[in-house]
Amino acid sequence: MTDAGGLFRRKIIAASLAGAVFAVLLGLLTPDPFGEFPATPGGFLNAFTLTVPIYLMYSFPVILLVGVPASLLADFLAARLSRGFRKPWAEPVISGVLHAAFGLVALGYGVAAALLGFIADRLLRKKPKPGWPAALKSLAVPALVWLFFMFIVYMKELPGDFPALLQAIL
Repeated sequence: MTDAGGLFRRKIIAASLAGAVFAVLLGLLTPDPFGEFPATPGGFLNAFTLTVPIYLMYSFPVILLVGVPASLLADFLAARLSRGFRKPWAEPVISGVLHAAFGLVALGYGVAAALLGFIADRLLRKKPKPGWPAALKSLAVPALVWLFFMFIVYMKELPGDFPALLQAIL
């Protein structure tokens, strides 16, 4: 019998990690979703730092609120379906396929996010069962990634406003 609470907490941690990684990878692969791929390294860096927080704001709530229940369902179904195979590799393979199938709701992006969540969850299975403090602390990962990229965006805009900022302080 598995600990349902520990499983749920592990899924929250996996979603937090997968959401942050998904936003950064999507920012690297699609730095400007409405235009062409930036031609210069500076343009790429600018587009990347601007889009990662946006991707994170829109993808992480979906990954957390839809992905966690879908992942729980995928693992439950995979455990049931793999009993007939009696092979050790059947459960992870079926679970991975079900994660990808559930991710098809959001097409390619959903499949990528679902597979990242699946990989994060499989890696977390090797760790001891997390408690609620660890699960809640993991929610800080996407928030810190968002703050980091917003700080970079702010620092890029600061040089133009720096003299006015100094006058306001002095």
